[in-house]
Amino acid sequence: MSISNTPKTATLDDAPLVSSVLARAFDDDPMMRSFFPDGATREADLSRYFTTIFTRQYVKHAVCEVTEKAAAFWVPPEAQAKAVPDGETIQELLNILGDRAELFRNTVETAAKHTPQEPHWYLALIGADPAAQGQGHGAALLRSGLAKADAAGLPAYLESSKPDNLPFYEHFGFTVRNELQLPDGGPVLWAMWREPRPTTTAA
Repeated sequence: MSISNTPKTATLDDAPLVSSVLARAFDDDPMMRSFFPDGATREADLSRYFTTIFTRQYVKHAVCEVTEKAAAFWVPPEAQAKAVPDGETIQELLNILGDRAELFRNTVETAAKHTPQEPHWYLALIGADPAAQGQGHGAALLRSGLAKADAAGLPAYLESSKPDNLPFYEHFGFTVRNELQLPDGGPVLWAMWREPRPTTTAA
């Protein structure tokens, strides 16, 4: 049976799929490994982390899409003031992070200082199950979000701490805007920007 890589809008019912896919996708991500260094518990901890931010934050205020093996959270400019965790969500995240909570807070604050001020579509998260690599799931979700940004005539912005992913994003028109050294011995975070492209009508 073929696995569909056609994006669809994610709902709360998709939380188990979203959390499991993203937990596997980010298992080798340098920033997530700094937050969750214990390999024995990392997948379970990541699953809790992604469940929390998806159900309490992004599904309510962002454009969340999934395929059968990938997920992406996009935040359009009009939603960026709302798509932030409230106090209860922050406390839940700090409980999940344990003794890495302060590192997480410092990292988020460092990245936030470099967030572009001009209106843009923000790709908060995108990840595909490594077992489905090469099947076009991540690319389909990236194209879908970029099409929405292009239709609005707006640029797109993302951050990545995994250097292997940079060529993938560059293929879709992103360029590195900043290299941020994350605090407390954390990894480098690459901030990437893509100008909008004219929308074309298929013949």
